[in-house]
Amino acid sequence: MSKPLSEQRCVPCEGGIPALTATEAKTLLEQTPQWQLSDNHDAIHRVFDFKGFYATMSFINMVAWIAQQQGHHPDVQFGYNQCTITFTTHAINGLSDNDFICASLIDNAILEPSH
Repeated sequence: MSKPLSEQRCVPCEGGIPALTATEAKTLLEQTPQWQLSDNHDAIHRVFDFKGFYATMSFINMVAWIAQQQGHHPDVQFGYNQCTITFTTHAINGLSDNDFICASLIDNAILEPSH
């Protein structure tokens, strides 16, 4: 059995590998159950709600830090108190393990108590 997603790290993807199948994506989604799989199985997204603009922007900065550390960057849409994060692997026009690894890292980061 492989390590949990939250204990894995992204590997560079330059293309040349197949995207995850719908079955593979659904299996990985079991470890990130708050994320939604797109209808065509090429992306995952999650909507996050906050109390206000500052909390939203703080969250986006945290996501940016995780993405930069992993070398895998999401699409981000946000407003005053809401943010949608979408992951896909552009180099393969679909999903890779990297998308689920980053989703799991974000989920774990928001569960950790602030210091």
